Amino acid sequence: MVVVSHLRAALSRIVRSPSRLPASPCAPPLVFPHRLFPSSAAAAASSSDSFSVKDYLVSRCGLTQAQALKAAPRLSHLRSRAKPEAVLTYLESTLGVPAADIGRAVVMDPSFLCYNVERTLAPRVAELRGLGLSPDEIARLVPLAPNSFRSRFLRDNVEFWVAHFGSFDRLLRVLSWCSGLLTRDPDKTARPNVAFLRQCGLDISKVACAPRFSALLFTMNLELVKETVQRVEELGIDRGARMFHHALAVLAFIGKEVVARRIRLLHSIGFSKDDVLAMVRKQPHVLGMSEKKLQGNMDFLTRDAGLEVPYIVRRPALLMYSVERRLLPRHSLLKILKAKELLKDDRDYYATASVCEKIFVEKFVHPFKKQVPGVIDDYASKCLGKVTNGIA
Repeated sequence: MVVVSHLRAALSRIVRSPSRLPASPCAPPLVFPHRLFPSSAAAAASSSDSFSVKDYLVSRCGLTQAQALKAAPRLSHLRSRAKPEAVLTYLESTLGVPAADIGRAVVMDPSFLCYNVERTLAPRVAELRGLGLSPDEIARLVPLAPNSFRSRFLRDNVEFWVAHFGSFDRLLRVLSWCSGLLTRDPDKTARPNVAFLRQCGLDISKVACAPRFSALLFTMNLELVKETVQRVEELGIDRGARMFHHALAVLAFIGKEVVARRIRLLHSIGFSKDDVLAMVRKQPHVLGMSEKKLQGNMDFLTRDAGLEVPYIVRRPALLMYSVERRLLPRHSLLKILKAKELLKDDRDYYATASVCEKIFVEKFVHPFKKQVPGVIDDYASKCLGKVTNGIA
């Protein structure tokens, strides 16, 4: 009993005595999260409820209502402006990207607004700076290939293509219609495709400057490129021919069945097999036209313009011009001028159809304003509102 009494007394002294351990200044307070900041939680919920992706895209990014409506579903997961605002601030302050270019980038790739600045954008920009690109040059990439800034192949691709195209400006030109050029693994697409195209005798920089779909030859499957080369050669266009890479670009994106159907149409409207091959060698893009346009142009040229098939075969570009915006307005104007005997001699049809709009207006519109009142308005109306050299 004595022992028990001593123990109780000792415990009593311990409980009543102050602690000898110093109080830690860093000791965390007792926290009850569900009670701590009720007003802050309510404010956050209110902010989330009031944030509208569509309104933000219009007011902050400069998108039209239609563009914002289309882009908003890609950003439906956003609950506040914090992440997109960080991206926009970085683009504006670090690279000086103009507001209009930011808008173009968002239209092309709305998810661009969700990139992580520290883990994605800043490292890519640093890599490009390491290549010697200025902030202004990097800023020019943003509206053309925003999706490339999340690709780990961005630096390698920029370095590769600048070397092959000859300049950064030429790369930008190609990117304007082939933004995917900077996102693929160059070892799997760019390098093997370029090597094969060179074996075919093609100048890569010239291919890059050719009509826009030519650049897609750099990103498509290599086996498809090889197959297309064979199809071009079957049309009688040799690898050393001036139009070879144009034909290659056209056939690469048109299936065999479609090409066969268009050739059958050309046969049905008066062209022989030799005629078709002759036209394709001169102008491969004829095969890239729709059947409706081919039929319409042929009807106009033979019926209204009175041209013979052999004349068209030697000048296949006539099949590619717009009847409504070029061939018909010019034909009607020249017909009026001839009827009034204002033209001293007969003009070759192709010469007047192929000349650029500015020269045509200088030669056949402005000189006859007094002799033929209303000639400008009449010609302009037939051009469907086309604006050229003051004509609208």
